[in-house]
Amino acid sequence: QKLTVAQQDTAKDVQKLTVAQQDTAKDVQNLSQEMQKFTVAQQDTAKDVQNLSQEMQKLTVAQQDTAKDVQKLTVDLRNVRSEVGGISRSMSYALENEAYRSLPAFLLNQFGIEITDRLIRTDVGGEEINFFGHAVRDGEPMLIVGESKQRLDERRSSYQEEERILSVLARKAESVRAIYPDTNIVLLLITHYARPSFLKTAEAQGIIVVQSFEW
Repeated sequence: QKLTVAQQDTAKDVQKLTVAQQDTAKDVQNLSQEMQKFTVAQQDTAKDVQNLSQEMQKLTVAQQDTAKDVQKLTVDLRNVRSEVGGISRSMSYALENEAYRSLPAFLLNQFGIEITDRLIRTDVGGEEINFFGHAVRDGEPMLIVGESKQRLDERRSSYQEEERILSVLARKAESVRAIYPDTNIVLLLITHYARPSFLKTAEAQGIIVVQSFEW
């Protein structure tokens, strides 16, 4: 009887163990499925990292190309500025060359100023003078000191620029006056066009402004 009871208890334990094994098998199966999902996720992550690395390489190449383009654009911009500067200087020289021929007659007819020697571009006291020459009015000797400017209008010349131009002309006049202290100086500004307000300002300071269409 004891043996029978023991066998029955053993059978129950075996049944419990069987159930426990079944549960363990299910847990192992679930764990295996989770491991498979994790492995797939790792593979996807690896692909994402690889794709990101490729995109980073593409971005690096694009940045290098952009840097080259910016460098080329900088060089082109320098060349354009140089060309524009060259054109501007050429136009200024053309205006000055025209003025050298036309100013003597214009100054004589309009202001009674007779140029006794040809107008020249020269350096006086370390300052470049665009228009320099000896003249006489009513028997009084004088010196011509002038500058040229393409335009002096509202679109291209602010108040600060106007002041700068007049300041430069005054500085050059002082340089000439230091060498010729006893000779009167007539200040000239040569331009293609000057706005009315600038003409009034210059006139108030005794500066003769000559526009190219006037001669």
